[in-house]
Amino acid sequence: MNIFKSINEISRNENTVLTIGTFDGIHKGHKFLFDRLKQYSEQNNLRNVVITFEPHPRTVVSDFEIKLLTTFEEKAELLAQFGIENLVVLKFSKEFAEQTSEEFITNIVCNKIGVKHIIIGHDHKFGKNRNGDDNELIELGKKHNFTVECLGPVKNDEIVISSTKIRNLLLEGDVQNANLLLGRNYCFYGNVVKGVSRGKILGFPTANINVANESKLIPKNGVYIVKAKIDDENVYGVMNVGFRPTFADTLSVVIEAHLFEFSKNIYGKEIRIELLTRIRDEKKFNNTEELIYQIGKDKKQAIQFVGKIIN
Repeated sequence: MNIFKSINEISRNENTVLTIGTFDGIHKGHKFLFDRLKQYSEQNNLRNVVITFEPHPRTVVSDFEIKLLTTFEEKAELLAQFGIENLVVLKFSKEFAEQTSEEFITNIVCNKIGVKHIIIGHDHKFGKNRNGDDNELIELGKKHNFTVECLGPVKNDEIVISSTKIRNLLLEGDVQNANLLLGRNYCFYGNVVKGVSRGKILGFPTANINVANESKLIPKNGVYIVKAKIDDENVYGVMNVGFRPTFADTLSVVIEAHLFEFSKNIYGKEIRIELLTRIRDEKKFNNTEELIYQIGKDKKQAIQFVGKIIN
């Protein structure tokens, strides 16, 4: 996949079908749109282009700090897997946000990229104050000689799939339903760092993980069953997200993973964590014996869960 981080890098070609959006999460609804984009591209011998924005527009136009479902690197990796040929990344700034919807379509889409057909989702809004919609896009298409296709919502058990819905599910700790809407396991990347080695002392050595991107959404505190990838090796385990209340030795969230049957030295390594399901809330125990007993129960439950999904 070609990645263009400046609008001036891509050559103008009217034989183009494209879509536009932030696409945080790259969920099942987005996948449906990208599949249609690729299909139209192949049927009509057009190059396919996805236009997206960095940073997330909501971080620019409001004071709200949004946590990302997908970092740019994750987004690009997934789009390449879906068969997208060209990704145009537009830097989103306050100045950029001042463009009207017509200015954006005319100056960037038509004059810089070129287009014959645009495919958008049912809730797509664009331009200053998000005033542009599918009706305006159709009118602009008549003016600039391109056609427009607006896809309906994609649902899962009557629930319209959206990034906001997935974000809320993760913040509630409902990983399994979030994964259903994503169409894959929610994941994040991090680096393994040295901790206080308390897990090793308790008999359950853990990998302490620093999340690579501080804007990445980390789900509700608690204990999760996870699948980890290190140096192309997959391994399962249990992961705790929280404040270690039994020891009260941290004021910030700590992420620790105990990996099953794994004893390699991985300090400094990149680790990829996929969340499979949530076991329980984080809990303060009266003593280390209670904690050791509970971790043993968590591990047994996780091993049984993993056994069911891999056999």
